[in-house]
Amino acid sequence: MTAAHSVEKIGGTSMAATSTVFDNVLIAGREGADLYNRIFVVSAYAGMTDLLLEHKKSGEAGVYAHFASNDVEGGWQDALARVRDAMHERNRQMFARPESLREANRFVDDRVAALDACLDDLDRLRSHGRFCLKEQMVTVREMLAGLGEAHSAHSTALLLRDRGVNAVFVDLTTWNHDELASLDDQILKALEPVDLSTQMPIVTGYAGCEGGMVRRYARGYSEMTFSRIAVLTEAREAIIHKEFHLSSADPRLVGTGKACKIGRTNYDVADQLANLGMEAIHPRAGRGLRQSEIPLRVRNTFDREDEGTLIRGNYVSDKPRVEIVTGLQTVQALQFFEQDMVGEKGYDAAILETLTKHGAWIVSKSSNANTITHYLSGIGAAKMERIVTDLERAYPGAVITSQPVAMVSAIGSDLSEPGLVPHALSALMDAEVDVLAMQHQIRNVDVQFIINSHDFDNAVRALHEALVEDAGRLGQRAAA
Repeated sequence: MTAAHSVEKIGGTSMAATSTVFDNVLIAGREGADLYNRIFVVSAYAGMTDLLLEHKKSGEAGVYAHFASNDVEGGWQDALARVRDAMHERNRQMFARPESLREANRFVDDRVAALDACLDDLDRLRSHGRFCLKEQMVTVREMLAGLGEAHSAHSTALLLRDRGVNAVFVDLTTWNHDELASLDDQILKALEPVDLSTQMPIVTGYAGCEGGMVRRYARGYSEMTFSRIAVLTEAREAIIHKEFHLSSADPRLVGTGKACKIGRTNYDVADQLANLGMEAIHPRAGRGLRQSEIPLRVRNTFDREDEGTLIRGNYVSDKPRVEIVTGLQTVQALQFFEQDMVGEKGYDAAILETLTKHGAWIVSKSSNANTITHYLSGIGAAKMERIVTDLERAYPGAVITSQPVAMVSAIGSDLSEPGLVPHALSALMDAEVDVLAMQHQIRNVDVQFIINSHDFDNAVRALHEALVEDAGRLGQRAAA
């Protein structure tokens, strides 16, 4: 393989807009040889992984959650039947040729039947009561996750062949393999027979491999597959197709006419976005691209002509500027105060051990002589109470408190502009937003403002106007 090709990932929401994906991404006016030298990694159609596992936001039970809880007789069987029906309905909407529709449905039926048989065997085994299926449950979750990507990749390849494109379904799910290889070995073996100059591989975003993709990367597994393919095949560029532009702020907050495409940035900025849950790419996936010096382009599936935002490891804006204002509306501030901490070591490590035990996501932290504060994301009240209880048990003399706050960050590849922080604080003060805490790292990539949760929207609008919109207007006047 040569560096003439790109590796491109299509997200689930984009995949659900099938005609747009074909018109703007997969074919997009290309003919003949121009169609090739592109590898596509596809996610499951939007909502399908929620049906297979559990709803990502609401937590509503999918097949896995029903099977794991086993509290409703026939629950997981009914849930799996709903998955099959949803996949059939998706196929019905996409396929015009009856022969292709039958083939697509037959593929779904075969995979669902195999999963049904496997789960049924495990269900009977655990009914004896003497068997612990903890390790098998991990495998069940992996198998279910892979079904969504297998369906979308198989259907996409079939649809492309209906349109005269020499597409190849590349199945990394290893759904019927007894032994699992490493992710890299899986990828190299699967792509070895593919001629990129004459074939278009459509690759499953899920890959069955040792260690488990879902176990290691949660819902970010498809981006890891995408990243490793780009690195191993030495792609000239990696491209992610999303349902939105990587913009200077959420257009729903600041207005569609005010939010602007970032255009160019670096992997440092991508890491900060991932830390705040606004992923341009999973941080571990981005690391591989960065180390291999492969640029990443984030494009809007629904904006065919726009080249999107290019992310490079060595990019620095030609002048200091804020590229994006974003944040988290709900963060738990865990404050650990211990008078005896001054000059003593070990407190930080003990707190981190407790947070790791409870699976807490640390967005940021700060400390002084006797206080350490961690800002945690995705922590419910019950889990927060358990964390505080464990720490109080370990340190009975400490004062440990938690409170909900919000975090708003101004992020950019170079924030060394003199006066940026006072300007930001002035904008927040004018918007009547109280700043509870603030952090500005020496690396000059982000500035974090801790505020009350109810001030989040106002803070984003105020900072975007002061640091992005006003800077843009000044630039336009200078150019004129």
